[in-house]
Amino acid sequence: MSGKSLSGKSLSDMAVEVLNTADGREKTALSRAHAQRWFAARSAGEEIAIGRAPPPMRPARPAKPELLDPRDVPRRRPGSEKGRIAILHAVAHIELNAVDLHWDIIARFADVKMPIGYFDDWVKAADEESKHFNLICDCLEANSSFYGDLPAHAGMWRAAEDTTEDFMGRLAVVPMVLEARGLDVTPGMIDIFKRAGDDKSVAAMEVIYAEEVGHVAYGSKWFHFLCGRNDIDPKDAFHNLVRRYFHGALKPPFNEEKRAEAGLPPDFYWPLAASSPVKT
Repeated sequence: MSGKSLSGKSLSDMAVEVLNTADGREKTALSRAHAQRWFAARSAGEEIAIGRAPPPMRPARPAKPELLDPRDVPRRRPGSEKGRIAILHAVAHIELNAVDLHWDIIARFADVKMPIGYFDDWVKAADEESKHFNLICDCLEANSSFYGDLPAHAGMWRAAEDTTEDFMGRLAVVPMVLEARGLDVTPGMIDIFKRAGDDKSVAAMEVIYAEEVGHVAYGSKWFHFLCGRNDIDPKDAFHNLVRRYFHGALKPPFNEEKRAEAGLPPDFYWPLAASSPVKT
């Protein structure tokens, strides 16, 4: 697409603007506004250039939360009120990172010729992650807390830094490994909030669970697209890239039903697992 929007901004310009916004609420408001602008233009037949705009190596972040090594983040009992607040805080941190990851994959690999549907998918994913962040922040505030009140781990952006020059590596590790992990653990988190009678948090988590399947599916779809374009075996490529960029083995149990729904068959992830499935 060679044209520009009425604002004169390309999609890459919009992505970098989000990445360079520090405050979480401001970042996600801008993310949603840019997504709305993109899809309004698409519906009206207006062309917005993909463009070229160098993304920062690390996105802007608020002063809080304090970012720690994952091993140093305090662990709390999930059944306690403090434990549930810690879960919400961790989810908010993941969702904010996901907003940046989805805008980053648009701007950082804009030189790769991709169908327009690729950009539609990641703009939609960034918009949904922005919604997720705000839903969880609302839940934190309903529990007399806020995003930044607790420390968070600094490992979320490592996958992005490791794959700044490897498009297929980014697709393999971020949506197909990290986001797929969310499909495995979210049902358990939903159960924790159900037992606590926290209907607001249950509703927010259920929205996230339903929509994250699509984000994993986008990763799988475009990973397979690139493998087909380059005549590469997708399973072998996935295994090689995950072993190169993901630090550690994948952790079962896996949500095989939702992973299959997202286009991830068991022979993609089980060979990378910390243990093999039991043969019966």
